[in-house]
Amino acid sequence: MSVIIFPTDTVYGIGTKIFDKDGIKRIYEIKNRPLDKPLACLCASLQQIKNIAIVTKEAEALINKFLPGALTVILNAKDNVIKEIGYKTIGVRIPNNKIALSILEENGPMLTTSVNESGAVPLNEYDEINEKYKDLVDKIYNTNTNSSNIASTVVLLTGDNIKVLREGEITLSQINEVLKNI
Repeated sequence: MSVIIFPTDTVYGIGTKIFDKDGIKRIYEIKNRPLDKPLACLCASLQQIKNIAIVTKEAEALINKFLPGALTVILNAKDNVIKEIGYKTIGVRIPNNKIALSILEENGPMLTTSVNESGAVPLNEYDEINEKYKDLVDKIYNTNTNSSNIASTVVLLTGDNIKVLREGEITLSQINEVLKNI
């Protein structure tokens, strides 16, 4: 497996194992994605996240409350990630989707992004994705369950300040409610 497309609880993702440099390069080429735009990392568990990122008590509280689910938490990367792929920070998420979790449990953390031309609306219909990408990726997983079509909420937790970069299904007030008790 190098580059695959699979369903998540938000939108279909295109991904590769976190340290697969050839797979990472292919994703950028397939999407025409600017190289300065990092990929997010999907994980199957808190332990997988702790293997690649520095998990603060605030991050752990949000992960335990909202994941698996539509929350991406940007954390400081561990040395192995900085050394192997050059990311000083990494956005991590545990998707609430059985197919995605099975893939992640089997393969470990995967760098992913939505399936679309960079800057375009994410594609979320299997037939359309299969038609456009079947010759560009190694495997496309089908699902008969619907994703939400709403991107995840993105929270930056790399310094002293907590900042919501994108609000999705999980709101700022829900995040603040969890964090006020820490």
